[in-house]
Amino acid sequence: MKPTFEIPTTLLDNGAQFADPFFARFRQMPSAIALTDDITKTYAFPTFYADVTSAMGIFLCDYEAARAILPHPAMKPVRMTRGRALVIFSCYHYQHVLGIPAYNEIAMTIPILAGPGPDWPVLPMLAGGLFPQFGYYVFGMPVTSKENQLRGNHIWGLPKVTHEIDLQPEGGDCVTVAKEDDGTPYFSLRVPMSGTPTAFDTTGWLYSKLGDRYLRSQTSFKGTFNVTKHMGALLTRGGQADRPYLHIGAGPSAAILRQLQLEERPFQFRYAQTMNSAFDLPQADWHAPW
Repeated sequence: MKPTFEIPTTLLDNGAQFADPFFARFRQMPSAIALTDDITKTYAFPTFYADVTSAMGIFLCDYEAARAILPHPAMKPVRMTRGRALVIFSCYHYQHVLGIPAYNEIAMTIPILAGPGPDWPVLPMLAGGLFPQFGYYVFGMPVTSKENQLRGNHIWGLPKVTHEIDLQPEGGDCVTVAKEDDGTPYFSLRVPMSGTPTAFDTTGWLYSKLGDRYLRSQTSFKGTFNVTKHMGALLTRGGQADRPYLHIGAGPSAAILRQLQLEERPFQFRYAQTMNSAFDLPQADWHAPW
């Protein structure tokens, strides 16, 4: 999908696309957001996303490298085996967004424990609900919509940039490619579309930093994903993949990815042809516990 830099001055009238019972869980409230000096729009929050295609790749990386890119020492990556942490690449085609035209996005996140307390290994990934400080820190987020870049920058402090992102099926995989401004690919991910059907109905926390403030925002999604697991990746470090899945280019947008020392062997894939999700404003009464 080519990037869109034009920002509509009015909201899209597409509320009929959000009749699924999932959305009835949430009470939306309006909030006026200044996108530019000339454009202010009043959106409903949480933002609703319907009929989302989602392709997720989870990879192991060096623990200390992951910790080095987090903005505060009290934010700690969830420890995995053999001195590693996890990086999650969540690639989305948002077919219907309440009030907003469709767009593509890649959320690059690290699962973390935010705040003082025991540095529990592995377990938060299995039972995140038992760990109130568990969540995900976003360190990269290319998007095809300038409007949504500005929303992400101004509301949550998310590191959104407007780039071309293609997301399409190819040979049984969902292939996502992100490109620099000059059209050079800097990130590509192949996620198998097959797998074990697994129902997810998940609510969690997304951590970000806006200026000097640390923020926590609620994210929720529901859908059935085809899941492929490679549990053997936990046993040895630096194993080879059975075929190429992840490619990190040499461009400036991929510099932070190269720092992470990502392993080529995947840990897990998840693919959903359609799911529903909601993402809320930062939690007003939460203060960073450090």
